[in-house]
Amino acid sequence: MSNKKIDLPASIVIRDLAQMIEKSPIEIIKKLMTNGVMATINQSVDFDTAAIVVAEYGFDATPEVIEEEVKKEMGEVPLWRQMIAGEDEKHLKPRPPVVTILGHVDHGKTSLLDAIRTTEVAAGEAGGITQHIGAYQVEQKGRLITFLDTPGHAAFTQMRARGAQGADVVILVVAADDGVMPQTREAIAHAKAARVPILVALNKVDKANANPDRVKQQLAELELVPDDWGGNTMVIPVSAKLNQGIDDLLEGVLLVADNAEIRANPAGVVIGTVIEAELDKSKGVLATFLVQNGTLESGDIVVAGTSYGKLKAINDFKGKPIKKAGPSTPVAVMGLSDVPSAGDLFRVVATEKEARAIISERLEAIKGQAQAKKKMSLEDLFANVQIGETKGLNLIIKADVQGSLDPIVTELNKLGEGEIGLKILHAETGNIGNNDVMLASASKAIIVGFNVQADVDARRTADKEGVDIRLYEIIYRMTEDIEKALKGMLAPVTVEKIIGRAQVLQVFTASKFGRVAGCRVTEGELRRNAKARLYRGADIVFEGDMGSLRHEKDDVKEIKQGFECGVGFKNFSDIQPSDILVCYTVENS
Repeated sequence: MSNKKIDLPASIVIRDLAQMIEKSPIEIIKKLMTNGVMATINQSVDFDTAAIVVAEYGFDATPEVIEEEVKKEMGEVPLWRQMIAGEDEKHLKPRPPVVTILGHVDHGKTSLLDAIRTTEVAAGEAGGITQHIGAYQVEQKGRLITFLDTPGHAAFTQMRARGAQGADVVILVVAADDGVMPQTREAIAHAKAARVPILVALNKVDKANANPDRVKQQLAELELVPDDWGGNTMVIPVSAKLNQGIDDLLEGVLLVADNAEIRANPAGVVIGTVIEAELDKSKGVLATFLVQNGTLESGDIVVAGTSYGKLKAINDFKGKPIKKAGPSTPVAVMGLSDVPSAGDLFRVVATEKEARAIISERLEAIKGQAQAKKKMSLEDLFANVQIGETKGLNLIIKADVQGSLDPIVTELNKLGEGEIGLKILHAETGNIGNNDVMLASASKAIIVGFNVQADVDARRTADKEGVDIRLYEIIYRMTEDIEKALKGMLAPVTVEKIIGRAQVLQVFTASKFGRVAGCRVTEGELRRNAKARLYRGADIVFEGDMGSLRHEKDDVKEIKQGFECGVGFKNFSDIQPSDILVCYTVENS
C-alpha cells in the first residue's frame, strides 16, 4: 500500500504539523526528540525535519508549491517593478540594490551604518563624508550598494503610506545578546508587508553573553528560518563595534539582490523617490532624491509631489557636483519651488508649463480626497474584494497578554482558509500605537484590539489616515465580526467619535458630587451626555459616563474649547492634575 501524499511548507509550527496529520503535538515532540531535535509546541521546524517525522506515520511529504498568483494575492508589487513595467525588456540592466536597516532600539542600527560607512566609503578621503544627504553608496568587489541613512521602520512605513518604497533589501539588525524584541517583530511585519527581502545582521556576537542559536530559533518562529538551518533567510554574524563581518554582510546583500533581479532602464523615463527635503535660508529648497529609473541630469525640470522646478545643481553623497545620476544613485538637488515630503515620487517632464499643469491637477485631487476620505472598514474591504480591487483582508492584532493573543491568531487563521484570504500582518501584545496605525495605513489593513486601548496619538493618526480600529472584550465577538465580513454579512457597527479633549488643572471637593476635576477644554467640546475616558500619561484610569458638567455654578450641557469647567465622574474619584480627559460619542457606521 502506497504512502499518503502531503504538501508541507518550507517551515511549519509543530502544533500545525500535528493538526495536519491528526496526531498529538506531544507525540510529534517525542518523535523529534528521538531524532535529536529539541523543540516546543509553538516552535517551527524546517521542511526536511517535518518530512522525516511525517514519514514515520505513513506520509510522503512534498514541498508546498506556491503559485505566483497566490504570492501576489496579499502583497504589493514592489514599487520599482511597477516603475519599469512599461520599459522594453531588452533595455533593462542590473542596478545597485537600495538597502535600509531596521530593528529594535539599541540593537546597533546606527552603529552598523557607521561601521559600513567608515570602512567602505571612499577609503582614504580626508574627513569622510562632507555632506549628509540621507543616503550614501559603498563599493563591494567592484559593485555599488546604496544605503538609506534613515534607519527605523516608522520612516520606512511612512514612505510606503505615501506610495513609495525606497528600499529593495531590508537588513534586520538583531542583537545576539538580547534576541528578538517587540520592535524586531514590528520591523519584520513592516518588511513583509512591503514584500522586501530580509537579510539578518546578527550584531554584538563579540559579547560574552551572546547566544546566536537562541536568536536563530526566535527568528525561525517568525518564519525567518536561517539558511544554515535549511531555510531561506541569510543570518550573518557581525560586530559593528569591532568592524567584524561587514564584508560578509555586504556580500550577502549582493546575493539577495541577484536573486531579486533588481533592474532599471538608464535611458528610460526618469522616476524616483524623495528621501528627505528641507528649506535652507541661503540655498532655498534642498532635497535628497533617489533615482530609480532613467538618468537624472542637471537642468531637468522635475515634478515631486506638489513641488516642481528646474534643477540648478546636483551633488553626489560626498557633496561633489555631478552632471547626471543613473538608477539607484542618491543625490542632493537644488531648484525646487517648494519643500516636497519624504516618500513623494518625482519624475522629469518636458516643460515648466507641463509641470504646473500636473501640480494643479494633484492639488485638486488632494482637495477632493480630503473631502471624500473616510475609514476603510471591514464592510468596505469586503465590497472591494467582491469587485476585485482587493485580494483579501489584512489585519493587525493587538491583545493585552500573550495568553489571549495566541488563541485569537489561531482562530482567525482558521477563518482565512476560505475563498477570501485573510492575512495577519502583525500580532503583538500592548496598546495600539502610531506604528500600528501607519502599518495599517500603508497596507490597507484593519486594526483589531482585544482588551487594549488605542493611544491618543494613534486615534488622531487613524482619523487622519482613514484607518479602522475595532476594540473587543470578548474573543468570539471579534471572530464573529470578521467571519461575517468574510461572508459579506456584517451589519453596521458602533464606532467611537472623539468630540473634545480637556486638561485637568486642579482637583477640588464638592459636597454633592464628591471629587471634581477642574478642567480647561483644549480641543472641540465636552458634552454631559457623552462618554469620557481619563488618561494619566499613556494609561487609561477611567472609562465611562460623566456624572456632572458645570460652568462656574451652572449645570450645562456642553463646554466649548478655551473655557474652563468642572467635571464629575460616576463612581470614580481618583483624579489628578495634568490628567487628560477625552470626550467621545458612540455612533453607528
